[in-house]
Amino acid sequence: MLTNLQDRITSTQTAVLVSSFILGLGILTLPRAVTDETGTPDGWISVILGGLVAMLAGSLLAKFSQCFPGKTFYQYSKDIAGKWIGNIICLYTVGYFTLLASFEVRAMAEVTDFFLLPATPKEVTMGMLLLASAYLVVGGLNAVARLYEGFLPITVILFFLVLFMGFKEFDVDHLRPVLSKGWLPVLQGVKTTSLSYLGLETMLFLPAFMDKPRDAVKAVIVGIGISMVFYVLTVIIVIGVLTVDDVVTLTFPTIDLARSVELEGVFFERYESFLLAVWILQIFTTLSLCHYFAGLGLRHVFANENWFRPFVYGLLPVIYGLGWVPTTINDVFAVGDLLGYLLLGLIVVIPLLLLIIAKMRGMLHANHS
Repeated sequence: MLTNLQDRITSTQTAVLVSSFILGLGILTLPRAVTDETGTPDGWISVILGGLVAMLAGSLLAKFSQCFPGKTFYQYSKDIAGKWIGNIICLYTVGYFTLLASFEVRAMAEVTDFFLLPATPKEVTMGMLLLASAYLVVGGLNAVARLYEGFLPITVILFFLVLFMGFKEFDVDHLRPVLSKGWLPVLQGVKTTSLSYLGLETMLFLPAFMDKPRDAVKAVIVGIGISMVFYVLTVIIVIGVLTVDDVVTLTFPTIDLARSVELEGVFFERYESFLLAVWILQIFTTLSLCHYFAGLGLRHVFANENWFRPFVYGLLPVIYGLGWVPTTINDVFAVGDLLGYLLLGLIVVIPLLLLIIAKMRGMLHANHS
């Protein structure tokens, strides 16, 4: 096996990794995306339903991985489908994580340039984030998990501090009437919200590193549950402050919410800086875990454990270059849509085919130790 046995992570760390991976760009864009899809204030219901769908899918992926104890998706896909087809699957997965990493780093550069550091070239912010990611990733998954454990409390405190500052302008009437157009708009929004839980694919890999793999299902449910709380409160408060009509016209409505906050007697004015600090932490966590999985995949394709570090560094120019392919912010969002379709291939089509082949070959022997 090529899994590093020293890279053991706890069930709590697994839940933190899942939630941290999910909470990226969605914090800023989900209110607009789901409101645009539903056309009503009921997007928060779509977020809950999408979270439940993600929990079910994540649990199934965890159960599937438990059938191959101590092995990641890269390893057992080759065991099931053979070396050549398995390597094709591995390269598809590496491509997905590489493209997702480039999407996250480019989105970070766009938002940082517009709201936080307009005088700093995007090339600098992207380069610094990628170098920091490589430095973290070469330390292994355990180092990544320990850093995420430190980030999550900071994220929770700052995020809710900014979010609840908006309660001064919150109007519950902006969320009424509930289900005014029935369930159809809500169900239409589930597709959008389900893709916002991008991160459940980590359960194809993380159980192999857990010290208690039997807790994988619980960990993914808790991780997605944490993200769902963030998302639901964000959508409710953003719509409650800005109204449906305003939200659909804003690219990053959560930032506009933070910019609208005014507290008498407080001299600090740029409250969106707190939100952006949280968001940059979450973008970094998503980026670094994508970077790790992409490097891990290349190591398994070439079956050389000593090549992990060179692959991590070698991916830097690739991620950086792909990040510059989109020319506008709309192109960046188009890449996000493409990633949604690639994700369906990774968590639905490929696992289903592998499941059928493994079942036919009698390879499914669940191990929950």
